[in-house]
Amino acid sequence: MVKGCSFIEKAGNANEIFVPEEFTEEQKMIKQMVTDFCVTEIQEPMLKRGRELYASNDEDLAEVAKLLEKSADLGLCGVAIAEKHGGIDLDFNTGLIFAEAGAQGFSFATTIGCQTSIGSLPIVYYGNEAQKDKYLPGVASAALKASYCLTEPNAGSDANSGKTRAVLNEAGTHYMLNGQKMWITNGGFADLFIVFAKIDNDKKLSAFIVEKDFGGITLGAEEKKMGIKGSSTVQVFFNDCPVPAENLLAKREEGFKIALNILNSGRIKLAAGTTGGCKFSIDKSVAYAKERKQFNTAIAEFGAIKNKIAKMVVHTFAADSAIYQVGRNIDIKTTEFKAAGLEDGKAKIKALREFAVECAILKVKGSENADFVLDETLQIHGGMGYSMETGIEMGYRDARITRIYEGTNEINRMLSVAELTKRHLKSKEINLTKAGKNVPRLLFKQALPFSSNNEARIIENIKACFLLISGATGKKLGKKLVDEQEIVMNLADILAEGFLAEAAYLRLEKLKTKKLSDSESLKIMDKIVKVYLYEALDTVRKAGNEIIDAYTDGMNKKMMRYLLGLLTKRYNINAKALRREIAEYAYAKDGYPF
Repeated sequence: MVKGCSFIEKAGNANEIFVPEEFTEEQKMIKQMVTDFCVTEIQEPMLKRGRELYASNDEDLAEVAKLLEKSADLGLCGVAIAEKHGGIDLDFNTGLIFAEAGAQGFSFATTIGCQTSIGSLPIVYYGNEAQKDKYLPGVASAALKASYCLTEPNAGSDANSGKTRAVLNEAGTHYMLNGQKMWITNGGFADLFIVFAKIDNDKKLSAFIVEKDFGGITLGAEEKKMGIKGSSTVQVFFNDCPVPAENLLAKREEGFKIALNILNSGRIKLAAGTTGGCKFSIDKSVAYAKERKQFNTAIAEFGAIKNKIAKMVVHTFAADSAIYQVGRNIDIKTTEFKAAGLEDGKAKIKALREFAVECAILKVKGSENADFVLDETLQIHGGMGYSMETGIEMGYRDARITRIYEGTNEINRMLSVAELTKRHLKSKEINLTKAGKNVPRLLFKQALPFSSNNEARIIENIKACFLLISGATGKKLGKKLVDEQEIVMNLADILAEGFLAEAAYLRLEKLKTKKLSDSESLKIMDKIVKVYLYEALDTVRKAGNEIIDAYTDGMNKKMMRYLLGLLTKRYNINAKALRREIAEYAYAKDGYPF
């Protein structure tokens, strides 16, 4: 039995996790197929064209729609759709591989991501059989191009405050839909819209399947965006749009629940996509660093460049490790729920909800790592990176949106802590109090003279920092803690470091135990884990001190600082030397090495 958030309660078991080295040949073939599609249909034409696609250009917009149809010919638009509806129904973890490889399609990753995720999953998970039979075959073949209409001018993170209204006509046959939606991906060529609106004066949203051919729909001009310029983004206006009553998705007022649950899926898929983008960027950075010479020496030989490459590899490795562990757990949980009698769609939704905290953490860490890696990639390329010639500046601009959509990183940070707290206080699924009883034992060990800090102990201590400080702030602030967003976000950063550090460590331990990797790779992975922990301790130490400074004073402050100091003792490694070895290994492998 797997359980969401269990990482904070106990140490993980390396033998029970999934690692990317265990991908099957079929999964590797799917990844290669998506990569080949991106290279042949997107990267090579872009090089010939000498520029990225612009959805604001009618000819390019038509090309984007055509690309979606070409991807559907390979089955790529039906990855989450059942075979009986024309899809290939990949398990969730294989779907993450698809998302990772799709990052090489640049802004097209957003286009196909909408088609396969938020634009169709509401029907996959919540649609009745008649709705699935009617719409999913068209989505899988891209005969129906899908989009998702949730955000409004005054309803972004607070989506339930939307003003779009649906009123049932006197005959009871149609809902008349009126309102405005914005930032609608694929909206410029969509045939199908998943629209969220309130029926009459309901407090909560409902969801509708809306065809463009229903009428009463007008589109705004293509948005002129900083990045993902090849992705269609428009405003959509509904003016007495007649929606058949049978196109209400799920039950009345279940729209907000649908939106939240679909976002859990989108968040971890976004993390997989950003990690794919990081690997691609590392490959480009290594190639350029080995080729570019200054002072008669390849810049790859300079310590400053090695430092950058190594940090990129370290954080990408940690995210990569965590993503597929969670993806596999979602599959296992889905199987458990189906065995207990839940039908397929409900089992998948409940499994995703089980790991909502992990999905939120991964969205934050994946997107922020992507921004970091793309920034360093541009820096390594110097002036060539800033020029449009190499495409690096396009990747830099494209990456920035990932911290905004699927819920801003600020929202996801607060969500991770709030959801964990709710599971402790309300549902009792997680027992933080019991986990916290282990903290004094760790503090005692850390206070002993000559106490050693091995990797397992450091991870345990990072989790203890979260339990110690969250318990103390909760006791002091009570319900007011929810209003102290700065403190909550700092807690989220500590929680995230404990989660990713353990994921990277467990991957290494499993590979050692099961002999799933060669000895040279294992030695480098060991150095990666050490460097990640070295940096994680700094993050935890800083976040912890900021929290302590914000809510304590006097002797209480001194005591909390002392306890935090015990749990975040210096990790005595030579990070500079380890980073150089990691970079040199990446050079030997011509890019991201795992």
